[in-house]
Amino acid sequence: MSIYNNILVVADLNQDEQPALARAAQFGSKSKSPCTITFFVAIYDFSYDMTSMLSVTERDAMRKGVIHQRELWMKKVAEPYQLDNVTIEVKVVWHNRPYEAIIAEVFAGSHDIVVKGTRKHDVLESVIFTPTDWHLLRKCPCPVLLLKNSDWPKDPSIMASVHVGSENPTHLELNDKMIEQLKNLCGRLDAKPYLVNAYPVTPANITIELPEFDPATYTDAVRGHHLTAMKSLRQKHGFSEDQTIVEQGLPEDIIPESVDKLNAAMVILGTTGRTGLSAVFIGNTAEHVIDKIDCDVLALKPAGYISPLDPTHAT
Repeated sequence: MSIYNNILVVADLNQDEQPALARAAQFGSKSKSPCTITFFVAIYDFSYDMTSMLSVTERDAMRKGVIHQRELWMKKVAEPYQLDNVTIEVKVVWHNRPYEAIIAEVFAGSHDIVVKGTRKHDVLESVIFTPTDWHLLRKCPCPVLLLKNSDWPKDPSIMASVHVGSENPTHLELNDKMIEQLKNLCGRLDAKPYLVNAYPVTPANITIELPEFDPATYTDAVRGHHLTAMKSLRQKHGFSEDQTIVEQGLPEDIIPESVDKLNAAMVILGTTGRTGLSAVFIGNTAEHVIDKIDCDVLALKPAGYISPLDPTHAT
């Protein structure tokens, strides 16, 4: 199945280099079908709406002039990424909430994925997610790829963080969806696929409240359950045992450790959509995971997810 042939790329107006556009073009160049990339940005300047000395017509003209200048710049920036199999269209809108404009464009253009770069803090040299990033992760109906690194490591791998300990249909469906995306991306980006699962540590309060409780037996049983479930999942999708990792611990610890171990260029995370990323991981674990890993992040929603910004479900 060919995916990601209608890509929405969010432009970074602060630099000429556009890693998100480069990655999208890379997707398109490896696609068997023609690929369309919409190079998109939402701009807004409060002063253009508050200048009382100007008429409505004059303010509209000024906004159109600003939009036109941005369009010219974006078309120039996009030129090096024009490929035989890739068509790049530029779109600039006037909107004071970028994430709302991006999601509105996703619905209007039926895009397969949103690709957006993140920024590194100049002083701390760490990646800082913007409010727009978090809104997209929680509310965008299609997959969201946030790029932390413009350059991938040598011999990269892509890692899907699967949830094999649950029999919840939503988690099972999401596992299959993540692996489908994993296979496609590894094929397009010449990367090695891996599946990673973290299973919980034995709760300390149980050993205190139940003196006869054997934590070693319990831990072995939990590990056995996760190993069996992982084996079933990997065999279903044609993965070998050495392409899987099953470790005891918290996801926010195991996933970053696995990223380093596997030289991962990207991590695929699933969300249930009910409360955003935190619905799959307890509390704010997903946020902690994303903050700790130094690689690209692809966040997926399950089938049936309804965005709070879906125009067909507006209240």
